[in-house]
Amino acid sequence: MFHIILYQPEIPPNTGNVIRLCANVGVRLHLLRPLGFDLSAAQLRRAGMDYAEIADVRIHENLPNCIASLERNDDGSPARLFALSTRGTTRHDQPRYQAGDAFLFGPESRGLPAEVLDGIAEERRIRLPMRPECRSVNLSNTVAVVAFEVWRQLGFVGGV
Repeated sequence: MFHIILYQPEIPPNTGNVIRLCANVGVRLHLLRPLGFDLSAAQLRRAGMDYAEIADVRIHENLPNCIASLERNDDGSPARLFALSTRGTTRHDQPRYQAGDAFLFGPESRGLPAEVLDGIAEERRIRLPMRPECRSVNLSNTVAVVAFEVWRQLGFVGGV
């Protein structure tokens, strides 16, 4: 298993799509407050909450609490944290991922704050390749691309 972390998500349909994705891939989703919506929002339910029964979703007050909740690796070391950002320096398919890794995604309108990104090792600041004239990729699409790359590297464990 690995972890998807949404830092202060703002758009209900994106979060709903990510909930559905996490249920299908079998990964834990962490949502960091403040959320830009009510969890009962109709758009959120339409996009993914019908998967809430099989999705493992945890809500945290802040990033330190979330990180503290992640399981340790088999050797006792803490989970590795990767941050997705257009300011990242490593392409998303370059690292060799392992079970227990966590992937942090910023809010749709502004991405991860500099103080959060600065706290993550440069080689773990990853990005999706895109054309230079483009600004960013939709949050739920970015999560899907990264989740399937990580799951592929882990041998699609639990998939059929």
